[in-house]
Amino acid sequence: MELPKAYEPQKTEDKIYQLWEKSDFFSPEANQSRADNPNKNKTYTIVIPPPNVTGSLHMGHALNAVIQDILIRKKRMEGFRTLWVPGTDHAGIATQNVVEKNLKKEGKTRFDLGREKFLELVWQWKEEYGNIILNQFKKIGASCDWSRARFTMDKDYAKAVETAFLHYHEKGWIYQGKRVVNWCPRCATSLSDLELEHQEEKSHLWYIQYPLALRQAQGDDNFIIVATTRPETMLGDTAIAVDPHDKRYKKLIGQKVIVPLVNREIEIIADELVDEEFGTGAVKVTPAHDLTDYEIGQKHNLAIIQVIDEKGKITKEAPLPYQDMKVKEAREKIVEDLKAQGLLEKIEDYTHQVPKCYRCAAGIELLPSLQWFLKMSELAKLAIKAVGEGKVKFIPKNFEKIYLDWLYNIKDWCISRQIWWGHKIPIKGTDDVLDTWFSSALWPLAVLGWPQKTDDLKTFYPTQTLVTARDIINLWVARMVFSGLEFSGKEPFQDVIITPTVLTKEGKRMSKSLGTGIDPLNLIEKYGADATRFGIAFQLMGGQDMKFTEDNIVMGRKFCNKLWNASRFVLMKISETDKTPDVNEKTSGVKGFGEGFRKSLIMEKLDRTIKSVNKDLDNYQFGQAAHTLYDFFWHDFCDQFLERTKDKKDGQTKAILLHTLLTSLKLLHPFVPFITEEIYQQLPIENKKKCLMIEKWPE
Repeated sequence: MELPKAYEPQKTEDKIYQLWEKSDFFSPEANQSRADNPNKNKTYTIVIPPPNVTGSLHMGHALNAVIQDILIRKKRMEGFRTLWVPGTDHAGIATQNVVEKNLKKEGKTRFDLGREKFLELVWQWKEEYGNIILNQFKKIGASCDWSRARFTMDKDYAKAVETAFLHYHEKGWIYQGKRVVNWCPRCATSLSDLELEHQEEKSHLWYIQYPLALRQAQGDDNFIIVATTRPETMLGDTAIAVDPHDKRYKKLIGQKVIVPLVNREIEIIADELVDEEFGTGAVKVTPAHDLTDYEIGQKHNLAIIQVIDEKGKITKEAPLPYQDMKVKEAREKIVEDLKAQGLLEKIEDYTHQVPKCYRCAAGIELLPSLQWFLKMSELAKLAIKAVGEGKVKFIPKNFEKIYLDWLYNIKDWCISRQIWWGHKIPIKGTDDVLDTWFSSALWPLAVLGWPQKTDDLKTFYPTQTLVTARDIINLWVARMVFSGLEFSGKEPFQDVIITPTVLTKEGKRMSKSLGTGIDPLNLIEKYGADATRFGIAFQLMGGQDMKFTEDNIVMGRKFCNKLWNASRFVLMKISETDKTPDVNEKTSGVKGFGEGFRKSLIMEKLDRTIKSVNKDLDNYQFGQAAHTLYDFFWHDFCDQFLERTKDKKDGQTKAILLHTLLTSLKLLHPFVPFITEEIYQQLPIENKKKCLMIEKWPE
């Protein structure tokens, strides 16, 4: 048997993936036939972090998929009943935005269509485009059980979401209340703190004089100066606050001042939440438009005056000149009027972090809104306990802090959104839908059939390993933990692998819009999926950030070429004999060969490699395992052993060659599955399986 001179991934990968899909070995039911399988009654389950239906494969997805596939392929070869559940998230705001943008090109809005017609249009869009990203996962070799693919708006999934909501409601944990929330004027919906992206913005700090209502003694200042980054919100001020320990303002606490341009009397109050280092140490309090101000207002029973509406315009609660102005326009007018009245002390340049909508990048307004909330105190305790007792472990461990800090300081969860695409809140009279993360919090349960007592739920829940990114530890991981415990009494997974953030080689964040993104599909097209996978895995050396360089993908391609050429050499050697040795045995020997085989130097090195790779993969050290395999195959096997055997034709040498190659293919398969499978299909060995992916993992 002879391999072609060159390996061509573009001609091979689709063919191999079709072979895998036809074999049905991606399903957990198909790998139970091996008689010597000690793990046939054990399960190993991973659920994919569901990408948005609007998404396309990016480097973060590729990294995540490679790690999951390495884990699932190794466990499959070890004989476990492996299940990797794929699926997509309906991504309420993102998907609605995409469809609305398409409508805008026709000069229409969703309101022109009405809710029912608009949702029909969204479903049409989802059917046409929603599975693109899952097909892209196939391109990188993801061995998911596609027959079990789930979508967070499927009928069965919707039943799970409704069941969870009603469960919380019956416990008295869901309530409706008017609170100051993050509001996106563009998307016209509330957002949680976790759904904001803070961007650095160069602005100003305006120092404004607030006249005292009662003049002080001669020589005293008859005003208090307040610094603010948002002069437009002064129209809704209901107090001035100072630190109770700030000696500068002790004599002013309890006095009244006049709000400039509004002529409303408000009180100077003392509160521990004031930072005396900011500005002058005196801050304006606008409970309707700032979360800290809202908290101060609740403690001091201050009035809540909303002066910015849901469209980002000034309301009729403000004085007439500013009503109906956009926020930016009102700010400019207010600053101009303050200058004219001699009440603007000074303006300083100021750089600060400004909250933006994570989907449309519009500036966020904080304003009072009637919303649905889920009480979090008891649920947070469940999630804290799971990590505290070591039942859920983070890898690396330091990410526990992000998780625990949020849970210890948690606020009730605003679960309602004012959009049309999503799970409707199952209470009569409300048009709101649930926060997308409310449904995705149920993912490990719902994809396996909960609330029904399905065989999949009984067999594969809880799952074992979650692979995800740091930016959704609180949005998703924590919420899955308390949801799993609340609804099943079991943690949804044991180990949480937090992947590195993939940066450019200069250390910048990857972004398609900024032109700094790298499309993994382009890398696959150029170098092949295996080279891309190996190059990614090779860089996973334990850091929290990964400065990606294409050089590693080039290295991956060279390594694949080396693997191919070495395999050609071995197969040509083997074809010189009439009898093919049976190498499908334990690594300690090959049928017909004894002590000399077992004690050969390459066999000793192979044995050390097996032990090292197993240890690294069991400890999620993917990069170390990739480096070990690279060094063994390239240097020990190719550079040294193959060179020494070029002129040898004895049976034992051929047996060692074939045995080492087969074992190397097995060890490399989770990293480079396409090329190893293609080579395996050509190996002239006895007792060969239908696919390498169900061969026995080396011990």
